[in-house]
Amino acid sequence: MLAGAADAAGAPPVVTDPLTGVAIEGYDPVTYFIEREPRQGVPDYEYVWSDVSWYFVSAANRDVFARNPEVYAPQYGGHCLMSLSRGYLSDGKPRLYVIEALKLYFFYSTANRDAFLMSKAETLKLAGDNWGNLSNGLPVEKPPESFPSSEPSSAPEGEEAAPVAPHGAGDNVPAH
Repeated sequence: MLAGAADAAGAPPVVTDPLTGVAIEGYDPVTYFIEREPRQGVPDYEYVWSDVSWYFVSAANRDVFARNPEVYAPQYGGHCLMSLSRGYLSDGKPRLYVIEALKLYFFYSTANRDAFLMSKAETLKLAGDNWGNLSNGLPVEKPPESFPSSEPSSAPEGEEAAPVAPHGAGDNVPAH
């Protein structure tokens, strides 16, 4: 395992697999840019960046990522771009992605990805505007205000926690 020398001070909080702690479900972020489809990395080629393990298909891909992780890592830490543009957080899915202007974006659902493709500029602007407030204090496990929670807020006193999408939010694509 290699670790980043300047381990990403200021890097965005990264969506990780809840069981393994690996970024983007173990997919090699470099393969999004150089292969037809993203490929699963392996633990043999692991790199730690932003305090998270990233897997790669080869030492070469790992080394390319290590030189400039911000180029290959998903934007907004892998959170769904459309959710951000709408003012809440949800984890993006590594198999639902778009590369736009040489940047990798993840989406929670195919409907969210399709909505982005119809309004790219507006979505990118809104997501960028909302990210600063929503990412402050991540990770956040609190459900939206409309859903009762038995857990206390993780936000500092006097501040509101970033809203988080309920499970299934935005996933309005009928099964085919």
